[in-house]
Amino acid sequence: MSYRQARWSEPSIFTISSEGRIGHNPPQPDSEEVKMSGAPSTLLPPELRRSKPPELPELSEVEVVRHYVRLTQMNFGVDTGTYPLGSCTMKYNPKICDKLSSSPKIRDIHPLQDESTTQGILKILYDLSEMLEEITGMSRFSLQPAAGAHGEYTGALIIRAYHAANGEGDKRREMLIPDSAHGTNPASAAMAGFKTVIIPTSSSGYLDLDAVKSVVSKHTAGLMLTNPNTLGIFERNILEISEIVHSAGGLLYYDGANMNAILGKTRPKEMGFDIVHLNLHKTFGTPHGGGGPGAGPVGVVEKLEDFLPVPLISREGDRYFLDYDRPRSIGKVKSFYGNIAVLLRAYIYILCLGCEGLEAASEHSVLNANYLARKILQGGKYTIPYYPDRLVKHEFVLSAEEIYRETGVRAWDISKRLLDYGIHSPTTYFPQIVEEALMVEPTETESKESLDHLVYAMNMVAEEAYSNPPTLKKAPHSTSKGRVDEAKASHPETMCLSWRMKRRFMSGK
Repeated sequence: MSYRQARWSEPSIFTISSEGRIGHNPPQPDSEEVKMSGAPSTLLPPELRRSKPPELPELSEVEVVRHYVRLTQMNFGVDTGTYPLGSCTMKYNPKICDKLSSSPKIRDIHPLQDESTTQGILKILYDLSEMLEEITGMSRFSLQPAAGAHGEYTGALIIRAYHAANGEGDKRREMLIPDSAHGTNPASAAMAGFKTVIIPTSSSGYLDLDAVKSVVSKHTAGLMLTNPNTLGIFERNILEISEIVHSAGGLLYYDGANMNAILGKTRPKEMGFDIVHLNLHKTFGTPHGGGGPGAGPVGVVEKLEDFLPVPLISREGDRYFLDYDRPRSIGKVKSFYGNIAVLLRAYIYILCLGCEGLEAASEHSVLNANYLARKILQGGKYTIPYYPDRLVKHEFVLSAEEIYRETGVRAWDISKRLLDYGIHSPTTYFPQIVEEALMVEPTETESKESLDHLVYAMNMVAEEAYSNPPTLKKAPHSTSKGRVDEAKASHPETMCLSWRMKRRFMSGK
C-alpha cells in the first residue's frame, strides 16, 4: 500500500480571519426573557465583565469546516492506519460509544443540578462501578481519577492513609517499583511522599524474587506492579510476591495499564492485589492520545474502602446519591465526579461486548501480538531479548540493537520510517532495560491483513537500514511534516500551546 499524507499549506485559523465575517449567530433572548431576567450584559457582576470583546477569529462556517478538514487530513490516527503504540492500547474504538455518550440527555446535564434530577446518570455510574468490581474482584471503586497516573497517585495516597490509620505512617515510607515499570509509577509514589526503591528484572523477564526479599522490610509501604509487565510477560511468581509483601505489612498496587491482556482470564484480586487502577480510555474504548481525555478509576479491597476519595456514589433503595459522609477519606481528587464522557464510553463498551466479548477481545489481542512477534522474528533482523521462545501477552518488545551496531540506524529512525508505510511508530526506547527498544502492541482490532502489512514494513525498513541508511535518518518522507526537532517541540521556551503564546514568541516579548 502506498501511503502519503495531504500537505496543505494551512495557516492558523487566526491568520485567515477576516474582520466582520460571521459563521454563527447565537440565539438572542426575546423580549419576555429580558423582561423576566434582565439584559444578559447586566447579569454578570461588573468585575467579571470584559472591557473589550475577546480576540476570536472571524470566519464563515464553510471556512471553518474546510480549515479543520484540511488539518485532519494532515494527521495520523487510528482511523487512518495501524497504531501499534505499545503500552498505550491505541485501538479502534466503536463509534456507537461516541454517539451515545454525546446524547443531549447526557451532554447537557450540569454537575450542580439537584440529585433528584440526575438519578439516571448516577445509576449508570453506580452500575459501572459494580461492573469494574466484578472485572477486578475489588470491593469498591471510585470513578474520579482522570487518568492512569492520576489513579496511581490516588492509590499511593490511599496506601499512605492506610498506614497512617494503623499508626505506621512515619515508619512505612518506601514504595517498591520494578525497573520495567511505567515512569509514572515512581513519579506518583514520590508525589505522595514515598521514597522509591527500584527492583531489577531478572534475565527471564520476571521480577527478581531475591531482590524483592532483600528490600522488603518494616519500612515497606507497598509494591506497585503491572501484570503482564511492560515486556509483555505475565508475572508467574505473583502469588509469591504477594505473600512476601503482605507478610511484611505492605500493600500490593496493580497498575491496570495492561489489563486488556487478562480480561476474563484472571482478576487482580486473585493475584493478591489490594488496590487497582484501570485505564478506561485504553482497555474499554475511548479515543486516546495527545494527553486525553482519560479516566483512571481506582478500586480497593474491603479494608481500604474508607480511604477512597469522596464522594462515592451510593444507593438507598431506588435512590442514588453522592456520599460525602466518609470521615477517613483521602478527600477529593477531581472536580465534580471525573471525566463522565469517558466513563460513559466504558459503560457502553462493556454492555456491548458482555462477559464473553470482553474475554474474546483479550484473547484476540494476545493472539495478534504473538502472531506479529513470530512473523517479525522470522525476518531475522530484530530480536526479543527477554523471552524469544515463549508466548507473550498483548504486547512485546523488540530490540534493534544489532541493526544499530551494524548500520548506525537507531530504533528512533526505524520508528520514523514506518510512518512512510502508513504505520504509526511503536513506543520507542521503553522499557529502558531493553537496548534500542521498540514496544509493539497490535491490539485486538487489527485484521490479519494489517498485521501482515506491519510485518512487511518492519522487514522492509530493516533492509533499508543496510542498503540505504540516509533514507531512514531523514524519515519520514510521506507525511505532511518531516522530522521535527524533538527538543524544540517540547521545550517551554520554543513550544506554543496557544495563539497568544505564538504571538508573544513572534514579537519577541
